[in-house]
Amino acid sequence: MNRTQLKRSSILKMALSGSETMDPVGHGETFFFRAVRIAAVVAFYWFVSITMVFLNNYLLDNRELDAPLFVTFYQCVVTVGLCWIMQLLSSLCPGLIDFPSVKFDAKTSREVLPLSVVFICMITFNNLCLKHVGVAFYTVGRSLSTVFNVLLSYVILKQTTSVQSLLCCGVILGGFWLGVDQEGIAGSLSWSGVFFGVLASAFVSLNAIYTKKVMPAVDGNIWKLSYYNNINACVLFLPLMLVFGEFGRLVSFSRLSDLGFWSMMTLGGVFGFAIGYVTGLQIKYTSPLTHNVSGTAKACAQTVIAVVYNSSSKSLLWWTSNMMVLCGSSAYTWVKSLEMKKTPYKVPQDPDKETLLGEKSNMGV
Repeated sequence: MNRTQLKRSSILKMALSGSETMDPVGHGETFFFRAVRIAAVVAFYWFVSITMVFLNNYLLDNRELDAPLFVTFYQCVVTVGLCWIMQLLSSLCPGLIDFPSVKFDAKTSREVLPLSVVFICMITFNNLCLKHVGVAFYTVGRSLSTVFNVLLSYVILKQTTSVQSLLCCGVILGGFWLGVDQEGIAGSLSWSGVFFGVLASAFVSLNAIYTKKVMPAVDGNIWKLSYYNNINACVLFLPLMLVFGEFGRLVSFSRLSDLGFWSMMTLGGVFGFAIGYVTGLQIKYTSPLTHNVSGTAKACAQTVIAVVYNSSSKSLLWWTSNMMVLCGSSAYTWVKSLEMKKTPYKVPQDPDKETLLGEKSNMGV
């Protein structure tokens, strides 16, 4: 089975089930070989994800160029270009590289457009949160995705959530507010960063809803969806950049002809594209549930690295807030996996009525 052809509904179902048997690759291989391969894949995922966050923080924290929309726009351009390159390589080396045909179709682009609007809000608010709060507080600042998943499941999809899941959300909310309180006490709190983090979390959940709606338009192919999403985003970002005056800042930017600046910008786009690949790779060779656990551990390591790198001194309660967020999110994933095992999965007649999950893969990314 070509995993890029899996519909999001199937991926979400497997993410809850925590099945370790989804990948038939590895029969007849020694335990040592499988263990080394899994360790290498997990390490690769950690490297790409953590590097991408720090690289984006570096690009967005540029004091000479205050243009977060342009940074995000350029990364979308790089993603579209990489899709074209991957399609070309796939046609030249079909046995080595598997990538779908991504020829542009105006009708498909229009069908994906509602998702693209949500998508640009999600990535823009995500980057603005990172810009204002930094990497150390980023995990807490962007921690409410799970809570919004539960909230929107009830408000929009009319689905209830178990008491155990609500308790996990309560722990996440407690960690979030404790983190905000401790940042305020330390004098490093950015209310605008917190505001953008909350909005980013909300749009992550909305993105899940609209992804389900438009997946049939791209034949359930996540790479096709990424291609059309980023093409639409490139167009939609242009008027936004004009309205917020970023074109004027670009013209007066002293490093506009600096090769080093464009190299870092391009590298940020490459890592943004690569995170989709390494996420799928980690799920393939472990399981969706293991991927969620790995993402939580990665977020913890990312926070520690940021604190050490910046030579920051954090209080015990600040660290407690991070652990509450991470433990609450991990517990939510575990509870939902147990619930999924107890209840046989049924494909709903209305694809919009699927339960929204608190996927940890987006956390800290």
